[in-house]
Amino acid sequence: MSRFFTLKPEDMRLWSLVTATVRPHRASRITPGEPEPKTETETVQVPGMAQPMVAQKPKPVPATPFQLGQIARAEPAFRFIVSDSFSPDPIEPRRKRRLSRERDPIEARLDLHGMNSLAAEARLKAFVQQAYANDYRAVLVITGKGMAENGILKRNAPEWLADPALGHIVAGISLAHARHGGSGALYVALKRRS
Repeated sequence: MSRFFTLKPEDMRLWSLVTATVRPHRASRITPGEPEPKTETETVQVPGMAQPMVAQKPKPVPATPFQLGQIARAEPAFRFIVSDSFSPDPIEPRRKRRLSRERDPIEARLDLHGMNSLAAEARLKAFVQQAYANDYRAVLVITGKGMAENGILKRNAPEWLADPALGHIVAGISLAHARHGGSGALYVALKRRS
C-alpha cells in the first residue's frame, strides 16, 4: 500500500472551495505611534424594523507584558469560591434544638447502612419525596460514620439532598444529636406542602 495518494476530482473541488474562503492572518500587535485599527461594523436589516441594526466588533484587549520566570497573576475581575461540598442550608438553631430534645417529632427514619452509593442515593431521594408527600416536617437519615468517620454515605448524603430536584422539598439539614446517631446521622427539615 502506498503512503501517498492522489485526490479525486470531487475532493479537489471541495478543497478549492475551502481554500477560497480562507483569509491570511494579520498581526494584531499595535506598535507605539501607530493609529488604533478601526472597529469593523456589520449592518443587518431586520424585517419589521424601521432602522437597521448595527453590530460592532469589540476591540481586542491588549496583552499584558510577561517575562520568563514571572509569576502569573489572576485578573481581579472575579474570583472562585471553593466549597468543601454542596449541601442545603443548615436547619435553624432553635428548630434543631427542638428536634434533638424531641420536642418536635422526628416523623420517619431511614437507615442507609449496608447500601452502596448508587442504591443509597436512590433510596434517600425516594424516602425524602415520600416523607414530603406524607406532609412530614422532619426526618432522620442514618448514614453511619464509616472508616475514620469519613464514610462515603456520610460525605455524599448532603450533596444528594442538595439536588435541584429536591430544592422545593428540603428546607435544611444538620448533624444529629448524639442520642440520634451523632455525626453518623442527619436531621432533614422538610418544607410545608403548598
